[in-house]
Amino acid sequence: MSTFFDALEQRDPVAREAALMASLPRQVAHAQAHTAAFAELLKGVDASSIDSRAALARLPVTRKYELLARQQAHRQTDVFGGFSAQAFGPGMRRVFASPGTIYEPEGTRADYWRVARAMFAAGFREGELIHNAFSYHFTPAGSIMETAAHALGCTVFPAGTGQTEQQVSAMAELRPAGYAGTPSFLKIIIEKAAEMGVPLPSVKKALVSGEAFPPSLRDWFLARGVEAYQCYATADIGLIAYETAAREGLVLDEGVIVEIVRPGTGEPVPEGEVGELVITTLNPDYPLIRFGTGDLSAVLPGPCPTGRTHTRIKGWMGRADQTTKVRGMFVHPSQVNDVLKRFPDVSKGRLVVTGEMANDQMTLQVECNVLDETTRQAMETAVRDVTKLRAQVVRVHPGSLANDGKVIEDARSYQ
Repeated sequence: MSTFFDALEQRDPVAREAALMASLPRQVAHAQAHTAAFAELLKGVDASSIDSRAALARLPVTRKYELLARQQAHRQTDVFGGFSAQAFGPGMRRVFASPGTIYEPEGTRADYWRVARAMFAAGFREGELIHNAFSYHFTPAGSIMETAAHALGCTVFPAGTGQTEQQVSAMAELRPAGYAGTPSFLKIIIEKAAEMGVPLPSVKKALVSGEAFPPSLRDWFLARGVEAYQCYATADIGLIAYETAAREGLVLDEGVIVEIVRPGTGEPVPEGEVGELVITTLNPDYPLIRFGTGDLSAVLPGPCPTGRTHTRIKGWMGRADQTTKVRGMFVHPSQVNDVLKRFPDVSKGRLVVTGEMANDQMTLQVECNVLDETTRQAMETAVRDVTKLRAQVVRVHPGSLANDGKVIEDARSYQ
């Protein structure tokens, strides 16, 4: 039995990077030519010059809330806000809706969201039946897993969500090889089966997504004979990263270019530092360039022990949008970064909001070797100029701020 989905997973990292960078200018040119949104957002950009990560980092980040705002502004003429290269018709099989409401297209290519790679790593193989307990209405999760299963040559039982007793009965009678869905719902099904006294011996593996998957729950499944692996995918991008048998982080998908940037900016962080995942997809139907997911993660050093050579990330580590309301004013991570950039001796900073209701206090903690009184006052003035709020500036030792991606920490008491 093959260990790898395809030869791409074992590519020399230098060759992979060269191939991705060769694809990048073509994708940028395609997005400019075939989507109204990127024709505007990347106006004046010479696509042929976007052939490196440094060049990519100069392009603007489009975050989810900006995509939503553009869709809402263009509802009457283009429900996709000018981001889709396909229109309704033969090139678009389905349209889905995510909370917001954000509309996402599904193209006609097999395994459109590229999740078959993650499903293969979870142990699924051709000829098996998969119990798909993701929703089949509005959101694309059900279709994401079904198209992946079909690409592997598997049969799917479209279980959807709810009706737990019927789910147990279907599993007992159809004897699927495994499950696709959220980890919490799989736990509910297994507990219901135990309550009903119905054994489910065929269910030996699972591909889970859509929510956190802590090691404690992974071990809970293992104790009941189910090996569950997680994948990280979104309705906008498709597969971003997936877990392997090594259980050491998530390996990046081969069809995306991933950057990790400082929250509130488009600036890549040093390797290993926590930041926001920004994705450029090579999907020609929905060619999102530097799409800010709003999720935090960090790069893990070294290759996967399974022999897959692509970069690994730690997985989901929280949300990057740390916008906080202080004394009736919104303070954004980008504002904090604007302040910090004015002082090159500062290597890192964090704005901590403390106090109780109607008595908010802000402290800007900065990592630097020396902070004289003149510079401290200049920083406090900069905070006031940018945020219209006062803050105390405090020096902390370099390396003392946690590597958790936080630019703003809300430490107020709400009791």
